[in-house]
Parts: sequence; C-alpha cells; structure tokens
Amino acid sequence: MKRSTILIFGCFMLAGQGTLRAQQVNPRVPPPPPPAEPSAAPKTAPASTPPDTSAANPATAPPAATPPAAPTPPIDPTVPPPPPTEDSEADTPAAPAGPVFDPLHAQRSLDIGTFYLRKGSYDAAIDRFIEASNYQPTLAMPWKMLGEAYEKKREYAKAVEAYNKYLRILPHAADAAKIKKDISDLEEKTAQEAKP
Repeated sequence: MKRSTILIFGCFMLAGQGTLRAQQVNPRVPPPPPPAEPSAAPKTAPASTPPDTSAANPATAPPAATPPAAPTPPIDPTVPPPPPTEDSEADTPAAPAGPVFDPLHAQRSLDIGTFYLRKGSYDAAIDRFIEASNYQPTLAMPWKMLGEAYEKKREYAKAVEAYNKYLRILPHAADAAKIKKDISDLEEKTAQEAKP
C-alpha cells in the first residue's frame, strides 16, 4: 500500500515538474518590453486632411493612425540643467528642520570621536562629538566627551557649556559631583583669562 502511494505521489511530482520549469525566469534573458499605450487621438482634424466620411460606415473605416512619439535627445553633460521652476520646488519635500534621530551613527561618531580625543586630534574629536549629539540629542555622553575635548583644547567657556548640557540631560550621573567640580574650576580659569 505504501509503495503504490509513493508511486502515485512520484507521478504527480513528475507531471508538475514540467509546469514549474515553464514558470521559471531566466535572469540572463531580459524581460520583454511593456506593451505600447495607445496615445490619445487629436480632437480636431488638421486642415490638410479631408473630412472623415467613413463615420457613416464604421466597418469600412481605416484604423486611426497614431503619430510616432518624438525621440528624446541624449543628455549633454556639458550643458547645465535648467533652473527649477516654482512648480517643481513645491513638489519636493523640505529637509527636516531638526536633528535626525539615528542612534547607530551617534554611537559610531562617539566611538570615532573618543579615538581622536585619545590620539590628540581635538578638532576632529569635537566635530565627531557634535555630530553624535545631532544624531541623538538625548544622549549625554557626547556632551561630556565634548567638554573634555574643549578642556584639553583650553577653550574653557565651551567646555563649561558642554558639561552643563551633560548635567541637564543626566542630572543624577555617577560622576555628577566630579563634573560640577570641574565646571567650577573651569569657570575660575575662564575668569582668570578674562582679566588683563
């Protein structure tokens, strides 16, 4: 009984295999072109053509000939594109005004900024920490690292500002007391530099 069931099942599989092969698509063969869409016939007949008298007998009327579409000229890369019109500007969506939330890029920028800070490239580190804070504004660590970078670059006012932003985002941080002490020390240094 089992043998006959297997044979019947095998016959169905072999019979269905031909239809499956017919349905497979060969990736090396390009697809056929889409069917041409009929274009709208002109509503008024041109003056050079005689009036259509075959309307009385539609069986003898010749098929309407559609004019061929004009080929598009190739694009010349040396010619600049035309300026946008007012209509095209209205169709394009405006860029988002605020920061773009992207935690993956924020963490990546933070890691790269930390590398630059350890290396001594403070300007590159500052750029990366600012980028990380733009990608994820509620992340506190870029502001702390930004404060360290500004402090090492001896831009104490900017360091104080970055540390204050860190404490606003994370007021109960484990190192909040140390950061507050650093802020008071940096404010004293800023006051000393301001004196002539």
